[in-house]
Amino acid sequence: MENEKKINSLDVALKQVDKAVSRLNLDPGIIAKIKSTRRELTVNFPVKMNDGSIKIFTGHRIQHNTTRGPAKGGIRYHPDVDLDEVKALAMWMTWKCAVVNIPFGGAKGGVTCDPKSMTPRELENMTRRYVYEISMMIGPDRDIPAPDVNTNPQVMAWMADTVSMLEGSSVIEVVTGKPVALGGSLGRKEATGRGVASIAREILKRLNRQAADTRVAVQGYGNVGSVAARLLYEMGCPVVAISDVSGGWYNPRGLDIPTINAFMEAHPRSLLEEVAPASADRITNDELLTSDVELLVPAALEHQLHANNATQVRASIIVEGANGPTTREADAILTDRGVIIAPDILAHAGGVVVSYLEWVQDLQRFFWEEDAVNQRLEAIMVRSMQEVWDFSQSRRVPLRMGAYMLAVHRVATALQTRGIFP
Repeated sequence: MENEKKINSLDVALKQVDKAVSRLNLDPGIIAKIKSTRRELTVNFPVKMNDGSIKIFTGHRIQHNTTRGPAKGGIRYHPDVDLDEVKALAMWMTWKCAVVNIPFGGAKGGVTCDPKSMTPRELENMTRRYVYEISMMIGPDRDIPAPDVNTNPQVMAWMADTVSMLEGSSVIEVVTGKPVALGGSLGRKEATGRGVASIAREILKRLNRQAADTRVAVQGYGNVGSVAARLLYEMGCPVVAISDVSGGWYNPRGLDIPTINAFMEAHPRSLLEEVAPASADRITNDELLTSDVELLVPAALEHQLHANNATQVRASIIVEGANGPTTREADAILTDRGVIIAPDILAHAGGVVVSYLEWVQDLQRFFWEEDAVNQRLEAIMVRSMQEVWDFSQSRRVPLRMGAYMLAVHRVATALQTRGIFP
């Protein structure tokens, strides 16, 4: 397998922009602006550990672009966090917000650490000190963080509380992805999976495909994959293959998704290998990706579809439920074969859409029922799919290129309209 993880993420992000702008008639100065970050902050800060020692952590917060609105993007805790990765992720957030046309720019943050080796108290201390260090950059009208890798609603609660203590008043709208008790939005947990299912349904409509004739495979049975599988099952699609880190299950007649999900909800730390669905055969993650299905949803890790397995993929539709599951080489191979790929910046955008809805609810101090949130999410995803589809058709480019071109065009147009200060 090719090892694209060694490739610099920022180089990948910049090449994607170059490819998109090569098809757009943009001023060179505008191109230079949208390829550069607006603000970069790196902080080195001390944290007192449980054993009394002091450890120095390095964190980053990057604002790529704020032309269309406040910066928006998650905070990740991981040993591999570095500046170039955070810059690339911030840029991708700009395009994701632009492609679904919500009034945010892109940002990202992270701390280089191993959260699995830290106690809850150490994580809280690190989070609060990190937020203190970046507090001059974040705010409900400047930059709104959210959860990402190894962060969750609890971490967001600590962040919101820290900012509130610094401000001397409650500022719950400074972050999204919070617990509902602290101003989080109903529907946030299922938002990304719901968005994936919506995009899949819209593609089937445009191809005049019936759900009952569309066999589905879902790689990655976490929060995104399990929700997408349930909703596709409810639409009438036979979900014939699912997998997680423990491997997966395959039944050509379709799996009983409600029963599987009920088991996983009752045993939240369990893996799929413990489920043992009736009349299902064990498969590996690699086997799932090349299984005999019409619709494939890679909702696990990045780079799962690569040059070594793209030629064996039998699905004619791929809806990316993870960030970056398809390498550039695989994308070219699959596109040449006529496979329709709904790109991550569109299909994976349900989470940031409901983060936007959470921010709106927090600002007005008026909260909607879950059905209302889901309806608004659905409307935005359907509209965005239509816009990307129409743009791609008019420019005669694949959906991924169409999505990037549309996003870059929107940011560039906003920048041209606002002008350059002074």
